[in-house]
Amino acid sequence: MTKKVLILSSSPRRGGNSDTLCDEFMRGAQEAGNQVEKIFLKDKNINYCTGCSVCSMYGKPCPQKDDANEIVEKMIAADVIVMATPVYFYTMSAQMKTLIDRCCARYLEIKDKEFYFIVAAAENSIPLMERTVDGFRGFLDCLEEPKECGVIYGVGAWHVGEINDKPSMKEAFVMGKNV
Repeated sequence: MTKKVLILSSSPRRGGNSDTLCDEFMRGAQEAGNQVEKIFLKDKNINYCTGCSVCSMYGKPCPQKDDANEIVEKMIAADVIVMATPVYFYTMSAQMKTLIDRCCARYLEIKDKEFYFIVAAAENSIPLMERTVDGFRGFLDCLEEPKECGVIYGVGAWHVGEINDKPSMKEAFVMGKNV
């Protein structure tokens, strides 16, 4: 069965380590015959949630005119969502957290999805990366029937390209192929 896979890359560096892992996941998912789209969040204009409550109090769409509404629409339409981030101070990037916050208006519509997480860090300790993954899991805790399907830990990679010789590259490809 062909699935619609949406990859959200929040690296500030195109071709950075987490973004490279996204490309490997995408390659595997495409090779398996899935429809895959990758969104590089840095290329998008995503404003912070202003807490205006238009979405929660009045049931209206977010009034901001930026790219977040289009991305959230794609999240709703996807079967599989891959959320990828470089790790800064043991948490996700501001780009990813801003997008998650902007899901507020329609998060109840992001239901019955499969989720994969990709984290890349200079740190070598996978247990220390759990803080970052817990941030993603907090988002999933607010959704209806999400299914966490896998985590790729791209550890020990700081400078661009250092991920290329790590086992996480193969893991990303295989996980994508098995979507």
